[in-house]
Amino acid sequence: MNPHQLSSGDLLADRRAEYAQMLGASGDHAEAADLMRQALERVPDWAAGWYRLAEYEEKAGDAKAAAASLARVLDLNPEDMFGARLKRAVLGVDAVPGQASSAYVTRLFDDYADRFDAALVERLGYTVPGRLAAMIERCTDGAMLERAIDLGCGTGLLGAEIRHRVRALEGYDLSSNMLGKAAEKHLYDHLGEADLSRPLAASGLIAPDRPEGRADLAVAADVLMYLGDLLAVFAIAPALLKDGGLFAFSVEDAEAPPTSGSGADFVLRPSLRYAHAERYVRSLCNAAGLEVMDVARATIRKDGVEDIAGILFLSRKRP
Repeated sequence: MNPHQLSSGDLLADRRAEYAQMLGASGDHAEAADLMRQALERVPDWAAGWYRLAEYEEKAGDAKAAAASLARVLDLNPEDMFGARLKRAVLGVDAVPGQASSAYVTRLFDDYADRFDAALVERLGYTVPGRLAAMIERCTDGAMLERAIDLGCGTGLLGAEIRHRVRALEGYDLSSNMLGKAAEKHLYDHLGEADLSRPLAASGLIAPDRPEGRADLAVAADVLMYLGDLLAVFAIAPALLKDGGLFAFSVEDAEAPPTSGSGADFVLRPSLRYAHAERYVRSLCNAAGLEVMDVARATIRKDGVEDIAGILFLSRKRP
C-alpha cells in the first residue's frame, strides 16, 4: 500500500493526515506539512506519516527538513519499504545505493498490481514487451523454443507476447500480487517469487526440478530500472541459460535527458528508477559471456507527459 493508504491507528492523527492530503492536492504544501507534524505529535512512530511529511516538505521547498524526515522513516523502517534511501539520494544527502530495497519494490508493485496493465499500456504507452518479442522473433526466425524464463514477469505482459513461441514458460516476480494477476492469464507453466538482487542460490530461481542451464531464453522487461548495479543480474541470467541461449532485456537510457552527459555507469532519477549507460551494459554482457546480438533505442513509455528513452538488448550466451 502507498503511504497515503497506511493508517496510523489513531483516529485524530488519521483525520489530520487526510486534511493534509487535501491541502497538498490543492498545492498548499507548507500547510500540509504543518498538519502532518501535528499528526505525528500524536503518533511519533508512524513511518508512513513521516514519509508523507517528507513529501510535503520537499514540495514546499524545504529539502533539509525532508531529508531529516526521511531519516526518521529509516529509523522506524530499516527494511525501507517506502524507498526513503532512494529519495535521500535524489535529494543529494546520501550516496546513490546500488539498488532499491526488495521491500520497496515488493510494496510498490503489490500496490500497483490491480491497475498495472491499464496504467502502463493504456495510459503510459508501454512498448517494451512487443519490441523485445520482435527482436527475439527476428533472431530465432520464429523457431519454437523449449523453455523461457520471464524475470520480473509482473502481470504477464511479455509472457503474452512470447507464449506461442515457447513450450514451457516460467515467470518470477518479487510481488505476490503481480504473480496473482499473471496466474489469472494462464500463460505460465510455473510462477514463483524471486529476487534478482540476491545470489543465484538464494534468488528463488533454482530448485531440484529447475536446475541451472535449463532455458533457451531469459527475458527481463522493465525490471532492471530498480537495480542500479547489475552485477547480480549478469551472474544469474547466464547461469539460467543453455549454451547459445538468449537473454533479452531493457534499461532506461542514462545517456538521454534528464541525465545525458553524466558519464556514470548508472544514475538514479527523480522517478526513483535507475537508468543505465549502453557501454556499462555491454561491458557486463562481455564479462558474463554474453554476445550482444541486437541493440535498439526507443521511447519505451511515458512518465506523466515526458517520453522515457530506453535501450533494448538481445544477447546470446557463448558456448
